[in-house]
Amino acid sequence: MKLVYLDNNATTPLHPEVLEEMLPFFKEDFGNPSSLHQFGRKIRVKVDEAREKVAKMIGADPLEIVFTGGGSESDNFAIKGVASANKDKGRHIITSEIEHHAVLNTCKYLEKNGYQVTYIPVDEYGVVNPEDVAGAISEDTILITIHHSNNEIGTIQPIKEIAKIAQERGIIFHTDAVQSLGKVPLNVEDIGVNLLSISAHKLNGPKGVGACYIRKGTKRLHPLINGGNQEMKRRAGTENVAGIIGFSKACELASTFMEEERGRLISLRDKLQNALTEKISHVKLNGHPTKRLPTTLNMSFEYVEGETLMINLDLEGIAVSTGSACSSGSLEPSHVLVAMGIPHEIVHGSLRFSLGRENTEEDIDRILEVLPPVVEKVRAMSPLWED
Repeated sequence: MKLVYLDNNATTPLHPEVLEEMLPFFKEDFGNPSSLHQFGRKIRVKVDEAREKVAKMIGADPLEIVFTGGGSESDNFAIKGVASANKDKGRHIITSEIEHHAVLNTCKYLEKNGYQVTYIPVDEYGVVNPEDVAGAISEDTILITIHHSNNEIGTIQPIKEIAKIAQERGIIFHTDAVQSLGKVPLNVEDIGVNLLSISAHKLNGPKGVGACYIRKGTKRLHPLINGGNQEMKRRAGTENVAGIIGFSKACELASTFMEEERGRLISLRDKLQNALTEKISHVKLNGHPTKRLPTTLNMSFEYVEGETLMINLDLEGIAVSTGSACSSGSLEPSHVLVAMGIPHEIVHGSLRFSLGRENTEEDIDRILEVLPPVVEKVRAMSPLWED
């Protein structure tokens, strides 16, 4: 049985060249980059070179890059760091209803600690209206945090427009760009954000390493982790050197092949969407039809449970998702799809197909061979389908 992996928004396989680049830093190049002797100095040079590569990927200055333990830490660092450093100025934060849980749960934590959070609604495509953001700003607003693209539906937000509003009002703007990095062009100067979160394992890099971009001139964030002077005194703790090296190599590879891959993945994604629509009745696309990541297809299959479909596909060697990996094990419907106004019974029938570098046309053909009869079989057992 050929295994098919279409859950790349959850994580991606480590690229062989990334692994090869990392291996020496588990063995002979083991020095601590903070050490002053030659073992440490050698590693410091390598970390600085890696910082340059990651910075180049998003059009930033290397000194604006702080390495972290991943996207969730970067989000926490940005949001809590701004909140703590600016609490005397104000305690109001603006975000959207469909953010990743790393943002939503951080905001909920702050609400329990004296901060006010406004959750902006989205339209039927999962898009935030910049005018709604502008209307929510008050004298106490210190931070706006809206993600660049959504991990469940792939919809890309009007970040430049929101950033302009934030700039005009003198408010710090953070975006979680974890899902966007390596899939669509990202340039911090172009989009105009103050803070941006990224992670390595979404673009064929290692798990456990990410970065937070902090624009020069942004009021100093209070560190999330206290200790030594690592990462320009912004994130204490000995750096994950092998992970950082792997992250930089993954950025280098993604940058080289992004345009070519984007076209290829859009073609595969659209083939899957069009064929499923033709072969299966009562299906619906979730998210914006064009303003979305090339990797992401979220569809609802009426009169069936998405989890049942996922299990049946898994038995056939096909890995997909019913939403965010961070929500696995939860019986709650997708907060993203609910916020878009989709009825709960349809939300529960959703599947997310997320493509990556390893996927081929044969993978798509395999899904098209397996999924239609699975839907037919499951629907045949559904009393709702009979009605």
